[in-house]
Amino acid sequence: MMARLGSTSFSFPEFGGATRRLVLWNLCAFFALLLAGWAFHPQGIDSLGFDPRAFLQGALWQPLTYSLVHTRLLGTLFELLSLWFLAGFLETYHNSTWVTGLYITSVLGTAAAALAIYSVAHGLGFAISGVLLTGCFGGIFGLLVAIGILYGDVQFMLFPLPIGIKARYLVAIYALVTIAMLFSDQQMYAFSQLGGALAGVIFIRLAPRRGVSFAVSESWYAIRNRFYRWKRRRAARKFEVYMRSQGRTVRFDSKGRQIDEDADDKKRWN
Repeated sequence: MMARLGSTSFSFPEFGGATRRLVLWNLCAFFALLLAGWAFHPQGIDSLGFDPRAFLQGALWQPLTYSLVHTRLLGTLFELLSLWFLAGFLETYHNSTWVTGLYITSVLGTAAAALAIYSVAHGLGFAISGVLLTGCFGGIFGLLVAIGILYGDVQFMLFPLPIGIKARYLVAIYALVTIAMLFSDQQMYAFSQLGGALAGVIFIRLAPRRGVSFAVSESWYAIRNRFYRWKRRRAARKFEVYMRSQGRTVRFDSKGRQIDEDADDKKRWN
């Protein structure tokens, strides 16, 4: 069910939890690459950014590392501020595990979309420009789409203009701009960004409200309990066979619990 919230100004939410971790991951990676001399060096960008050709040749780390590679100072600042604002807003209503899972799913979905369009175009003999992906734009788009779907009636005040716009319309405008980029020389970037948005939609539709870790633990306990019940039923069948060999008859129900026939007779007569 979509939440109906009031207007919110363009002020940044609290810097903590998953929001702080995500921003610091990207910020620390930026300075680490900068100190190593790889931040703006083609060798570092090519090895850590996502290149479908390199991935298919064995660079399996790239779907995770490309989002930590930032090649422009102003672009990095905009991405980190957007990540702070969007992740912090979502973390107000969801736990840290949920927000982190949404972000990582969107990042991986972006890489998967890039790999898909590259494979299809290569198979059909078409050349695609802008193959190399860097930055966390896909994860940010996934967060934005989540806000548009879950909190579409929230109005954001666009700083510095005194103009308010609903979240769903903001997402629609961003999506239309991305679709328009499909007809430019940035097809890979645009298609990948839409893939990150789609991955975010799938996550919020399928992910449990209490987080993936909670669902995994619940599934594990359910499997364990089913195993224990199976052992109890198996032991009950063995005990029935043993008691029959002793000239006595006992019965157990489907859960492995003994049926007290004397108690049933008393209930029937009382």
